[in-house]
Amino acid sequence: MANPNPKPSPIDPETSRIKVPPHSVEAEQAVLGGLMLDNRRFDEVSEMISAADFYRQDHRLIFGAVERLASESEPLDVVTLAEFLERSGDIEDAGGLSYLAELAEKTPGAANIRAYADIVRERSILRQLVEVSGQISDSAFNPQGRKSNEILDEAERNVFRIAEARTKEGSGPKSINPILATTLSRIEELFESGEQTTGLTTGFRDLDDRTSGMQPSDLIIVAGRPSMGKTTFAMNIVENALISTGTPILVFSMEMPADALAMRMLSSLGRIDQTKVRGGKLEEDDWPRLTSAVSLLKDKPLYIDDTPGLSPTEMRSRARRIARENGGKLGLIMVDYLQLMRVPGNTEGRTAEISEISRSLKGIAKELSCPVVALSQ
Repeated sequence: MANPNPKPSPIDPETSRIKVPPHSVEAEQAVLGGLMLDNRRFDEVSEMISAADFYRQDHRLIFGAVERLASESEPLDVVTLAEFLERSGDIEDAGGLSYLAELAEKTPGAANIRAYADIVRERSILRQLVEVSGQISDSAFNPQGRKSNEILDEAERNVFRIAEARTKEGSGPKSINPILATTLSRIEELFESGEQTTGLTTGFRDLDDRTSGMQPSDLIIVAGRPSMGKTTFAMNIVENALISTGTPILVFSMEMPADALAMRMLSSLGRIDQTKVRGGKLEEDDWPRLTSAVSLLKDKPLYIDDTPGLSPTEMRSRARRIARENGGKLGLIMVDYLQLMRVPGNTEGRTAEISEISRSLKGIAKELSCPVVALSQ
């Protein structure tokens, strides 16, 4: 009599260590079959996934053919796909005519194709994370003379690249009606508030009157020659915004140490000659003003990061952390100054590097919905 509860055979240790990358063959097949059944769904699917998101090579080839045919406004079906793959010499690698026919026949319909495409995209992201984690592990085991900071920068950059691609989902063209509704609500809110400055105040009345303050998602470049007062002007904006609104403010000071910046702020707020403060030569009537300046800044949500040579990725991650610590809110980011930032691994020249830094700062402003003031010289 057979044993009703046979013991499972032991798993080979070597086999147990083999991990198959995340994927869903069924979802990939459903997407390809669905597109052959309803060509009109290609536009919405193509916004979510590309050929590189498919796990199987034959599916990548088929979807690549779909993309080419769609770009030429050709019909998508078993015959046209087979013909295209035949011309490109990929028909056998794609499974042949029989596999294309099987995809079309076994797919029940295209009604849920968006959900299937989302599964394909999710699995692709997981595979990218697996690949990046492997690269990080390899770099840690074999740094090849690189310092840990360089490896961390590279790791963070690769992970953020995946995350940024993910955040683009759900974007794209929007109908004017919901945009109008949101805009009108904002206009009514501004009208009822009666405030002339709708953004974050700079503390400079004429500037606020002309700009209505610094608006969320703005990237503001303050340019000037060296020693023309850019830092003083920017820090006055920081002081005014901090004291008048109490909003969290993050300052990246790559030129001046944090204590020197704090000394400058105390001199400004206390109306004390900065030379006296730096030299410790305060007079008797200066001390009350200094104490008053300290009380204005104490316990305020002001954060100063004086790490030199930050990369845009490092700046983004630090700004995100400060925003999280303040309930997702950050009122202003000030960068002093743009040319002191670096993009690790840049090989395209300084002009391209500055362009990349500027794009990244604008991305930070949009992501955190706060103005970014960057000094430039």
